[in-house]
Amino acid sequence: MSVVTQRVAARWVAVLLLCCGIAAGVAAGQAPAASQTDRIAALEKSVAQNAEAIAKAQSNADNSWMLTSAALVLMMSGPGLALFYGGLVRKKNILGTMMQTFAMMAVITVLWAVVTYSLAFGTGNAFIGGLHNMFLRGVGLTPDPAYAGTIPLQTYMVYQLMFAIITPALITGAFAERMKFSAMLIFMVLWAIFVYSPMAHMVWGVGGFLNASAVGMGGLAGRFPCLDFAGGTVVHVTSGVSALVTAIYLGKRLGFPQKAFVPHSVVLSFIGACLLWVGWFGFNAGSALGAGGLATTAFVATQFGAAAGAIGWAAAEWIRNGKPSALGGISGAVAGLVAITPASGFVRPMDALWIGLIAGLFCFFMVVKVKNIFGYDDSLDAFGVHGAGGTMGAILTGFFANSVVNPIFGAGKATGFFEGNHRQVLDQLVGVGIGWTISIVGTLIILYVVDKLVGLRVSEDDEREGLDLSQHGEEGYDWEGA
Repeated sequence: MSVVTQRVAARWVAVLLLCCGIAAGVAAGQAPAASQTDRIAALEKSVAQNAEAIAKAQSNADNSWMLTSAALVLMMSGPGLALFYGGLVRKKNILGTMMQTFAMMAVITVLWAVVTYSLAFGTGNAFIGGLHNMFLRGVGLTPDPAYAGTIPLQTYMVYQLMFAIITPALITGAFAERMKFSAMLIFMVLWAIFVYSPMAHMVWGVGGFLNASAVGMGGLAGRFPCLDFAGGTVVHVTSGVSALVTAIYLGKRLGFPQKAFVPHSVVLSFIGACLLWVGWFGFNAGSALGAGGLATTAFVATQFGAAAGAIGWAAAEWIRNGKPSALGGISGAVAGLVAITPASGFVRPMDALWIGLIAGLFCFFMVVKVKNIFGYDDSLDAFGVHGAGGTMGAILTGFFANSVVNPIFGAGKATGFFEGNHRQVLDQLVGVGIGWTISIVGTLIILYVVDKLVGLRVSEDDEREGLDLSQHGEEGYDWEGA
């Protein structure tokens, strides 16, 4: 090989080596870039997975709390209310009284699935829902952000069902010992459709006339935003006022008021009241619709309101009668629970004490004084505790509600009267007024219709014999067998 040829070959080898070096350098320079891109993509994927896991954990936690709360509210009906009311009547009427509450657990459940859930929470107008969700059509396991974004809509539905059960059951305390079982069933079905459903929709339904969360939606939605966290107007005003109307319409029990109607077992009522107190945490704290801080606020307010109500009633009774009674104590606790219900998710702990104390004193006055002045026979004081306590609680909510607890109208905007939103008391009064109106008018019409259809009241002989035997053919206590 010539020298020239060798030089040319060497040059080509050098060029080749140079090209290989450049290629290697480029490859080396590109490798970190590709690795960095992969790392960023992996990091983004990890963040997304973590966010999904957190959201799923939050949803599971919220759903667990809501299902537990639903069970607690059902416990308020049976055994809570059934025992509370059952102990207050004479022993010949205990099963008849308890059966009325138990019947609501069955009948209202079926009615809710068929139509009343749709009327209360389905899409409709400002006053009543539509029929789109009849037979629970469209009510599945996907959350509905309009009501609760972290729990299945079916969970929300069954939780609200428990409110729909106990509300008409509360009315039974006013007509205890004297209404036919058949008449009671028809009355409650019609009442759930024409009184409870529209009131629930107006206060809690999307686009409702009184819905505080619907402010700014346009039309009549949220026209008078009534603060009702867990049912002051929807549950207690409607049931309590309807109870009063029913008691007056039916007339007094045989022998009332000349004859003393003494509770046959305060022990049963005591147990029932304690079960109501425990169950009420599901009633109020569950209405936060999640397991967050708002549930804690409502939980604390519930405990404080009940305790202050018990003290208020017992203190008033002690001053008046010289001694506090067990019945007075548990009645005061229930009064405090009733009054704190609409306020539980809006007020601070010390405000809850004031609301409970005022309610205990006020309901004591309504039961001991007002009832005697007017002479109506509200057998188990359903109006004196629930109607009066619910009304007082709804109004006091307008005074004590605080945006620090629940900025429902937006950040930086006052919620209650003492905070600067002076109109809120007016909105509360409008909500209470509508609750009273629909309860009085609706109940009177339904009572008239049922009276014409099957008759409302048992015969005098059946009333003397007792509802247990005359309506159900059995007795709550078999003394001879014992």
